[in-house]
Amino acid sequence: MAAVRGRCLVAGHARGRLAWAPLGLSFWGGVDPASGRVIDRHHPLHGLELAGRILAIPSGRGSCTGSAVLLELLLAGRGPAALVLAEPDEILSLGAIVAEELFGRSLPVVSLGAEAFAALAEQDEIAVHDCWVGAPGEFFPDSTSEAPADLQLSATDQAKLAGAEGQAVQAAMKILVRMAHLQGARELLDITQAHIDGCIYTGPASLAFAQRLVEWGGRVQVPTTLNAVSVDQRRWRAQGVAPALGEPASALAEAYVALGCRPTFTCAPYLLDSAPSLGEQVVWAESNAVVFANSVLGARTQKYADFLDICTALTGRAPLAGCHLDSGRRAAKVLRVTVPEGHDDAFYPLLGYWIGLRSPTRIPAVLGLENSQPSRDDLKAFGAAFATTSAAPLFHLVGVTPEAPTLAAVAAPELEIEDISLADLRQAWAELDSAVAREVQLVALGNPHFSAEECQRLAELCRGRQRHAEVALVITLGREVRAAAERSGSLAELEAFGAQLVGDTCWCMLGEPLVPPQALTLLTNSGKFAHYGPGLTGRELRFAGLTACVEAACTGLAPAEPPAWLVAADLST
Repeated sequence: MAAVRGRCLVAGHARGRLAWAPLGLSFWGGVDPASGRVIDRHHPLHGLELAGRILAIPSGRGSCTGSAVLLELLLAGRGPAALVLAEPDEILSLGAIVAEELFGRSLPVVSLGAEAFAALAEQDEIAVHDCWVGAPGEFFPDSTSEAPADLQLSATDQAKLAGAEGQAVQAAMKILVRMAHLQGARELLDITQAHIDGCIYTGPASLAFAQRLVEWGGRVQVPTTLNAVSVDQRRWRAQGVAPALGEPASALAEAYVALGCRPTFTCAPYLLDSAPSLGEQVVWAESNAVVFANSVLGARTQKYADFLDICTALTGRAPLAGCHLDSGRRAAKVLRVTVPEGHDDAFYPLLGYWIGLRSPTRIPAVLGLENSQPSRDDLKAFGAAFATTSAAPLFHLVGVTPEAPTLAAVAAPELEIEDISLADLRQAWAELDSAVAREVQLVALGNPHFSAEECQRLAELCRGRQRHAEVALVITLGREVRAAAERSGSLAELEAFGAQLVGDTCWCMLGEPLVPPQALTLLTNSGKFAHYGPGLTGRELRFAGLTACVEAACTGLAPAEPPAWLVAADLST
């Protein structure tokens, strides 16, 4: 193939066998950081080891922790030789930038555009030379670097970059400035708060990064909350978690607390009293939290990758780009759904999952929910599933979310409307309810973390019933919600039923023994966990609404069929 010029996101040279796929890949939950093998069972590259390969995917998607997984792979020598993308991806690029800035390791990252990317599909081996991609041995013109956007730094920014506020702030500013250039930002803005996802333990590299910032005297400059971590900080020993995980995961959490972060340890920071308000400029990481903040609260944040989140908190600054701008919040796709009569709470994660698949990188606007009055928990479930299959940081539900009172408020009139049918939702159900066996040994709830309202509803569903002796019911939730559930009495009811409540961590990080070794099939009401669970736990996953989950906790059996509303006559317009 003739050499093709793309956009150089991270400079470098590489050659190797090509691993090409037409579907974006979340490195967190999709690639094993210990082996470099693709573990996402829904992805065309499932089972492939990426070490030494040139990985070509349209973009990343899903979790903000993808940057941390890429760093782990690079420092362990198990990473791909290069990344070739159809569109720029900030999460994956950041992993390479951090590896280069702090550890002297990196890999080239280049984006080609959709047409040139698609043309790679038939290639077996390719080479990357900064912004050029072609056959090995092909002549590559001089890779003159593109002039970065004219980033205007304030005098305070320049002082931080020069080291006036210490080595941690200087390192953070170096990374922040590189990402601002990548995003095309012309200036930085002040932020009011941050939420950190980088406190998840992905391996020794994530701990080394945080501890280096502590050693360099780092301290956050804005109020900063922490995401769910990899173990229950206060109970992991009693829960039987192996010290090989518990000790470094706990040390990582403690390092972020030492940087001045508030030990909230929740993946649902929008449930906290510190949640931002409409129009507030913030920096949030954690994919479901980002889309909820942008879409439901109307706050303004990019989908900040692990490591960039703490860099912004240490400096109090962020690139003025993307969703921080009015222009970056417009919808580029319009979809329409007819709400099925008699639907249960499984409808919203199914819909979010499918819309993410149909809008993998573009912000969607959704028609048809104007009269449905989805609850906060419905929107939480929708957003988490959407953020699993889409890289977009925002969605608009017309007539529901605050910035979309009408379609015209968020989308250009010439955009075509794509209808979502009941058949589409059935396909989403088949993706999520992927196990065959009806017998379940674990019901997994709380991804994202349960709210106080969900605790109350679950307690009502469990009241007067008895849990099956061979079925575990485990709920993950944040500390503040647990305290609220204790005050309301729902915590006591859930424990009387036999539920186990786990704090600080979440299902995307949990393994044995909280996933019982004898458990072969898990049931969840989370679209996010139903997608990631098979790869993360090595178990089969069933999916259903909350009522069906309680029924399975009592009988040991998942539903034999999808719900009646899903198998009714097609209601597409």
